[in-house]
Amino acid sequence: MMLLLSIILLPAVAGTASYLIRSHRLRRTLWAITAATHLVLSLAAAMPPEAATMSCWIGLDALSAIFLVLTSLLFLGATVYGVGYVAREPIAPRPDFEDGSLFKNEPESVFTGGILLLLATMSLAIISRHLALQWVAIEATTLASAPLIYYHRNRRSLEAAWKYLILCSVGIAMALLGIFFIRMAMQDVPRDLTLAALLGQASTLNHKWLSTAFIFILVGYGTKMGLAPLHSWLPDAHSEAPSPVSALLSGALLNCAFLGILRVQQVCTAAGMAAFGGDLLVLFGLLSVGLAGVFILRQADYKRMLAYSSVEHMGILAIGVGLGGLGSFGAFLHAVNHSIVKAMLFFTAGNILARFHTKDTARIQGVCSVLPISGVLWIAGFLAITGSPPFGTFISEFTILRATVEQGRWIVAGLYSLFLLLVFVGMSTIVLRMALGKSTRSRTHESWTTVLSPVAFALLALLLGVYLPAPLADKLHEAAQLLGGPVQ
Repeated sequence: MMLLLSIILLPAVAGTASYLIRSHRLRRTLWAITAATHLVLSLAAAMPPEAATMSCWIGLDALSAIFLVLTSLLFLGATVYGVGYVAREPIAPRPDFEDGSLFKNEPESVFTGGILLLLATMSLAIISRHLALQWVAIEATTLASAPLIYYHRNRRSLEAAWKYLILCSVGIAMALLGIFFIRMAMQDVPRDLTLAALLGQASTLNHKWLSTAFIFILVGYGTKMGLAPLHSWLPDAHSEAPSPVSALLSGALLNCAFLGILRVQQVCTAAGMAAFGGDLLVLFGLLSVGLAGVFILRQADYKRMLAYSSVEHMGILAIGVGLGGLGSFGAFLHAVNHSIVKAMLFFTAGNILARFHTKDTARIQGVCSVLPISGVLWIAGFLAITGSPPFGTFISEFTILRATVEQGRWIVAGLYSLFLLLVFVGMSTIVLRMALGKSTRSRTHESWTTVLSPVAFALLALLLGVYLPAPLADKLHEAAQLLGGPVQ
């Protein structure tokens, strides 16, 4: 229990302290130490027997252990990249603050404090075992991350931040209604909203109230997750946010909302309603993948292209979980692969933006000649995110396709394959044109802070394509079984 509490309190305390620290060096050092310590604590918590123990309100099972370690790993990568980012792209303090002001170092102090508080709220959302507490944590992630989107302080980032706040708040309100309906579905008194109590009473739950609750929670958390057609905030926020923040939003924050849906699907499965929730997830998943493919085809902004790619991959996760069994295993493996690759791509996109000073794909050529390391990473990331071998995304996407075929869902299999092809065609046109060709710009030296994290994540994505470590495989199987049924 103390270990789990420390995982939440450590970044929360460090984030609060960051608002008060005036020294850039001290604040960045605190950020780095917190990130590294959080990963160590998360790995320790994910190992037995801690991962098998849980209280009424917080705890870890295989599902939350995967997402916790993944979130912590991504945060460490974002920290290595972000420390160099804030030093390279500082934003001038607002002129209405005097030199002696408490917020003299603002907005970097706001950025560092906000990103650490985001880690604390995401950690709480992942390890929560009470639906209301998880709801509070997911809403808190919105409040912690909104100032990060506004870091550059221009009109477009302000618009993106407000759009993010408003749409996600509407979604979270609908999810709250869903939680109320789950309480109405419970026949026994007291009506305990912990996951253990819900699963224990699953056979007595009122199916009408539970089905209504699932719809509201799917729509509510689906808005935060970025499922189409509820995704409209996502391209703006991910495009305007600083690159390390975009990496966390896409690779970690979306998973927190996904976990909120998974917990209710767990209850539906235990109540004998797995097919109801599964069919809705498959429907929203196909819609997300298809819509993302259409928007990617002629996308003029490469960061928005990556944002629509996130919509696509959230759809893939929904399809896998909706299929159940082998599909759930593929979905959780894909969540790991997608988060790693998408973080790598957003880091690389930040390097390209810093050198070319534009997000317009038509104005960028010859990335490989100007930024050799980032150029190679850009192409490798494209291959990985589109599910090309030998990267791990190929294994996870193929596993989900295999699940559709084994279940005889040929229409789903056909649409799934068609939409993935559509995305591949759209992204290849953009990425290859940017990476290849000649540029009038001179070759630029790339500092280690800008390439260390994306290179490490690229190697990890490649490793997961040729070898799946036994501890991770075991956790993935256990997580899939929580969603109903053995994995073949």
